[in-house]
Amino acid sequence: MDLYYIEDNPDIADTVKTYLEQRNFKVTICATLARARQAIQNHVPGVVLLDWNMPDGRGDSLCRWIRGNWKELPVIFLTVRGDSADIVSGFQNGADDYVVKPFELEVLYSRIRAVLRRTGNVGEQYLSCGGISIDTNRRQVICHSEEILLSAAEYQLLLYLMQHKGKTVTREKILEQVWDANGSYVNDNTLTVTMKRLRDKLNQPECLKTVRSVGYRMEDIL
Repeated sequence: MDLYYIEDNPDIADTVKTYLEQRNFKVTICATLARARQAIQNHVPGVVLLDWNMPDGRGDSLCRWIRGNWKELPVIFLTVRGDSADIVSGFQNGADDYVVKPFELEVLYSRIRAVLRRTGNVGEQYLSCGGISIDTNRRQVICHSEEILLSAAEYQLLLYLMQHKGKTVTREKILEQVWDANGSYVNDNTLTVTMKRLRDKLNQPECLKTVRSVGYRMEDIL
């Protein structure tokens, strides 16, 4: 399972990363809140470990942002001993649990496991790319924190491209999988028109590329 650890102390981060990767987590360390935002926009993990004090702000601001876009994504706050106000603020802003520093690695692991038993791997519920996110359970599309209403064809087109993120998908394959699979044969112009409407609704996203004379590709913006 993917786990994002937002922590600016490299020694602590590396220790936790090594421990959790021995327990089958794939750990990505983000040293700033800005880096964490970018990482989550590109790919939603299964769980987030969030340090309270970061060089570019407080962890509760990131937690609010996460809750506004990915409601079920579990967040565990890491806070120093005695900061009860931080703990209260963390829960008010949507945290699922907290662990007090300094902590034993086994304790952190058990708290992560407890949260995941309640939530499951919600990272599988979300598809993300370049600030665009699909909640596949709700069939909801969010673009830079704003919900976008799509037609059935627009949604299926975006979903198919997201499911093949990083790969160039031919126009023929899209027509076959998005329309023909539903028994709705259409011509090539239908795809062109649907793609234009989709791009307009998503404010011409940079992550949605046209591969000339071939098809389209969704790719993360680095």
